[in-house]
Amino acid sequence: MSLTQLITGAAFLPLVVFARTTNLESRQSGSTVTVNLDQRYQTIDGFGASEAFQRAVQMSKLTEEQQQYTLDLLFSTEKGAGLSILRNGIGSSPDMSSDHMVSIQPKSPGGPSSAPKYVWDGSDNKQLWVSQEAVKRGVKTIYANAWSAPGYMKTNNNDANGGTLCGVGGASCSSGDWRQAYANYLVQYIRYYQEANVTITHLGFVNEPDLTTSYASMRMSGSQAADFIKVLGPTLEKENLTHVGINCCDPEGWSTQASMLSQLGSVDQYISTITAHSYTSSPGSPLNTRHRTWQTEAADLNGAWQAAWFSSGGAGDGQTWANNIYTALVNANASGYLYWIGAQTGVTNSKLIRIDGNNVSPSKRLWAFGQWSRFVRPGAVRVGTSGAPSGVRTSAFQNVDGSVAVQFINTGGSAANVQVKVSGGSGFASTTATAHITDNTHDLSDQAVTLSAGTAAASVPSRSMVTVVLKADAPAE
Repeated sequence: MSLTQLITGAAFLPLVVFARTTNLESRQSGSTVTVNLDQRYQTIDGFGASEAFQRAVQMSKLTEEQQQYTLDLLFSTEKGAGLSILRNGIGSSPDMSSDHMVSIQPKSPGGPSSAPKYVWDGSDNKQLWVSQEAVKRGVKTIYANAWSAPGYMKTNNNDANGGTLCGVGGASCSSGDWRQAYANYLVQYIRYYQEANVTITHLGFVNEPDLTTSYASMRMSGSQAADFIKVLGPTLEKENLTHVGINCCDPEGWSTQASMLSQLGSVDQYISTITAHSYTSSPGSPLNTRHRTWQTEAADLNGAWQAAWFSSGGAGDGQTWANNIYTALVNANASGYLYWIGAQTGVTNSKLIRIDGNNVSPSKRLWAFGQWSRFVRPGAVRVGTSGAPSGVRTSAFQNVDGSVAVQFINTGGSAANVQVKVSGGSGFASTTATAHITDNTHDLSDQAVTLSAGTAAASVPSRSMVTVVLKADAPAE
């Protein structure tokens, strides 16, 4: 596929079938998949990635044309994957050496009750620019996530190498209780983005609190996280920032977060979203919470860069990530799913898009995300399906605009023919259908689909993912 095709979106023009105006061929035989709009599950917030730790700086060094191409690949619903969540890193480091994220208060103000000495460079490691570009492309969910508090607020006087926030249970410091100062610090970060016309919608105050690293990191148990939320929640309310949801707690694995939930009961009213990563355990079953749940970081961190949909079924294959997302959404009722990095340099699969000099190369992992994110938009609700052919994973979602997106992942060696019909939903009757495919030779390309009497028919080739989108005419007034 040429660069011109990707930029103009010519390769992504869907094949639209209008039931009332098109002469249809006979429907393909195959399994009949019924979508039940009355069988409703979780609401979807979206799919996304991050440009933290100066990955946004790497993107900014591309030419203007390649910058826009990369941003379109990530966030455009017409030219790219249509990611709908951007996760930013809130800096805690005193400078930008290495790939550190610089703090908005690099030096201690003197104590937790001293007047703050905030410094804003209008860039935030180029994350503000990426955020503004994402917003231009329709992104409305910005998740600001701190890996650590600044070092002077912690027991080890360092934003790296673990340590705990001074003032939470079991973490007393001679300098005093820094919980309120840290809450104020996070509020100020939100304010800086507001001034630049970017609304932060979700806030995380810790990342992987079960892990000590040589870069920004901060240890916290569930009860210690609750000790801070008791301060952060009321602070956001006082500052009229109730639209900002508190996320907690982004540990290394899904099961670790499950074990932390019982310690968060005292601050349940302040929590918006429960968040976890997939490095030590992946989302395989729902967490026991009333809140929405997101898988906020997963990646093939060490695998050598490869861009294939299916090569060996390994951790870097696009098909693998299509299945990972399916499991999180369908088996674990997740409302959000994020890869680690959107675009960066380097030779591993830690990102969806590789930057090499001024060259930009999307992987099939990006298009796996796109098969979901382009067609399952924020606010969509997962609905029931039945009748899937053997070996084909099937799911369905109804969007806010009423359209229905049905996903088919075929990991087998032969094609599967499917017929899709919709039941429930006050008499939903499909009048148009489109189908979109990703495999080793297609990137969200149009796929043949027919529609007759409200039933769509399509083929799902071996080792591919096909998304069928059905729309119904609005009822006459």
